[in-house]
Amino acid sequence: MDLQAFNQRILPVQGRLFRLAQMFLRNREEAEDAIQDVLMRLWTNRQQLETYQSIEALAVQMTRNLCLDKLKSHQSQKVERGADLAEVQTLELSPYRQLESNDGTALIHKLIDALPEQYRLVLHLRDVEEYSFEEIEEVTGLTNANIRVILSRARQKLRETYLKASNYESGY
Repeated sequence: MDLQAFNQRILPVQGRLFRLAQMFLRNREEAEDAIQDVLMRLWTNRQQLETYQSIEALAVQMTRNLCLDKLKSHQSQKVERGADLAEVQTLELSPYRQLESNDGTALIHKLIDALPEQYRLVLHLRDVEEYSFEEIEEVTGLTNANIRVILSRARQKLRETYLKASNYESGY
């Protein structure tokens, strides 16, 4: 694979890989480092890439594995998630609404983080990255039926825990 083919096939998925890395690592700089590492590994092994059925699925799998390795290597480090979302908040909201929105966002992130890793991955690929079920099959190795069950359970668990947390916090 030459440079032009690499740029055409790999670089367009860089944004998806970054969002996936950021979901796992919860840190922009670490996610950027992880993506650079994945791109370097892909470039180094560019001659073997043609043997893979889906280079995008390979890149996603490499990103996932690298992020999990990074998390294992410094498991005790916790980084607050949601700082980027707070910057996007519009100034038109009242301070009360901004605080309420930030609290809701933080709660959703916390609840997503509490989901099992496989649930988080499938939920992210389907609802954030908007992968098709076939693409998720390639990335995860799960069957279409398993993906649908996992996605359904992840959404249901998220909904239940969000409602419990919201009702508890509001005093109902």
